[in-house]
Amino acid sequence: MSTAALRKDARRIFDAALQAVDPAAAIRRHVVLEGNLLTIDGCGYDLEQFENVYVVGAGKAGSVMAGAMESILGDLLTGGRVNVKYGHSTPLRRVEVVEAGHPIPDAAGVAGTEKIVELLAPLGEGDLVFCLLSGGGSALLPLPADGVTLQEKQAVTELLLQCGASINETNTVRKHISRVKGGQLARLASPARMVSLVLSDVIGDPRDIIASGPTVPDVSTFADCRSVIDKYDLRDSLPAAVIRHLDAGSKGTVPDTPGTGDPVFCRTQTVMVANNRQALDAARIEAKQRGYNPLVLSSSIDGETREIARVYAAMAREIEGYGDPVRRPACVISGGETTVTLKGGGKGGRNQEFVLATVSGIGGLERTVVFSAGTDGTDGPTDAAGAVADGHTLARAAEMGLDAGACMDRSDAYHFFEPLGDLVVTGPTHTNVMDLRLLLVG
Repeated sequence: MSTAALRKDARRIFDAALQAVDPAAAIRRHVVLEGNLLTIDGCGYDLEQFENVYVVGAGKAGSVMAGAMESILGDLLTGGRVNVKYGHSTPLRRVEVVEAGHPIPDAAGVAGTEKIVELLAPLGEGDLVFCLLSGGGSALLPLPADGVTLQEKQAVTELLLQCGASINETNTVRKHISRVKGGQLARLASPARMVSLVLSDVIGDPRDIIASGPTVPDVSTFADCRSVIDKYDLRDSLPAAVIRHLDAGSKGTVPDTPGTGDPVFCRTQTVMVANNRQALDAARIEAKQRGYNPLVLSSSIDGETREIARVYAAMAREIEGYGDPVRRPACVISGGETTVTLKGGGKGGRNQEFVLATVSGIGGLERTVVFSAGTDGTDGPTDAAGAVADGHTLARAAEMGLDAGACMDRSDAYHFFEPLGDLVVTGPTHTNVMDLRLLLVG
């Protein structure tokens, strides 16, 4: 089995995983309309009892998710508003789409969120609201807390990304400098009935972390924010207004986000429509159909990208040499979301860096391919979803004057793989369930 064949199989396995978490199909599996009875995960809603039915939401998959709701509800849908990342819009009839900045929030996101708040504010018990949430929803629902500016919130997000904070830690802080996150959007919509349909981009699918949990009880507190700041020594780096707001919250002078038991959640339902595990299961099925012995490691892998990549490279040698932990032809599959601590002024993302960090370790292996890509089609601030490498990549790079170690030192995986033609470019996939990593040994 040639490396060219292995590379093609890796892409086909990845594509099968993407298809399994298509957001429109996922919504149709969970939301069924028969006459005026709308059934959502076993819960029935008689639409004749509601005066208006709206759709709101935010995330990279928001436009496609809204399109699915339009096709299900038809003329029963009154209207709606969703925020999506630039370039992620699809044609809609009744729902207004606002394109905005991600991962750093911008003024367009603030304006779009204000429109959502304006729609929700006057609603009453006779209204039904669907909130569609997917990866990127946190950055795409930016409405800063009183006394905090958008620029200050942007600085917070950028600092948290640069220092290697996890998505959970990042969202804990973002929720507490927001007016809509951490259950506060549900509070704004109350007493309307609210149903949230969620596409998970977070390990373990914690509902309070996905898109910063705007419609569910918040389990984090201002005290947790202070712990994150202390952990990464950010007190002197964060804007003074943000520190003042978080300190005021820790002292109880600013109300905390609504938590478990708050009556605002008595009229809410939250449904997880797709997650990383579904993508991995589809990858496993596709790999088996293509003749591989598949092994799913975990959908919950996090930590420093470079360290996890070294484990993958060591596993490749073990499989090739001894047939452990799975016999050849092997396909080792994992998901989750790793973190990158930036060490230079290069360009790339966690998936590209993951593959780059395996290049030396798999060098010389004749039948090995490593593939890693983000299911949203975007890896870091680049136009690539990830990268692919094989046992010949190191030698090919050397012939072109590319130094894998030097590129690692300056966090410049993109400019290592671009001249090799080994970037994985998909364009927007309109879904987002974290990353998919593949190790193929023929």
